Amino acid sequence: MTDIDNETPLPQEDAAQPQDAQAEKIATLEAELADSRDRLLRALAETENVRRRGERERDDTARYAISRFAGDILSVADNLRRALESVPASAAEGNEFIAKLTDGVGATERELLKLFEKHGLKRVDPAGQVFDPNFHEVLYEVDSPDVTAGTVVQVLEAGYTIGDRLLRPARVAVAKGGPLS
Repeated sequence: MTDIDNETPLPQEDAAQPQDAQAEKIATLEAELADSRDRLLRALAETENVRRRGERERDDTARYAISRFAGDILSVADNLRRALESVPASAAEGNEFIAKLTDGVGATERELLKLFEKHGLKRVDPAGQVFDPNFHEVLYEVDSPDVTAGTVVQVLEAGYTIGDRLLRPARVAVAKGGPLS
């Protein structure tokens, strides 16, 4: 009896394939790897863009969340200003009650404006500036030959911005008929 060798060599498919077939397989695998790498990099870039966009939207939401409330409360600030402007200075001098009342209304207005600024609201008071349609709304024109045409000569209602956005345009009267700028 002869000994049977238990260690028979395994068939070597790679060794049996011609060199061209192996090179083609390597090229195919390298192309797949490059494609996978490209898709991975694109997916990572898209993920980063989504993260940045989410951060920006979250920041905008936090910054501008009070826009609707702020727009509604602007009428309170306007009414405080109108109340102060409606009292003649001579009336406050002769009457202690009116003087205290105007002082209280003025203090309330200052506190409200301070809170506006604390939360990013800024008053736009363009008196004497050149009309800017991005921040002003013209209600009417005034004949004013000594003022440059297009200059704001009267502010009927102050405008407000929140952050870098316009919350409400200033409502103004502009000069017409004067020298052109």
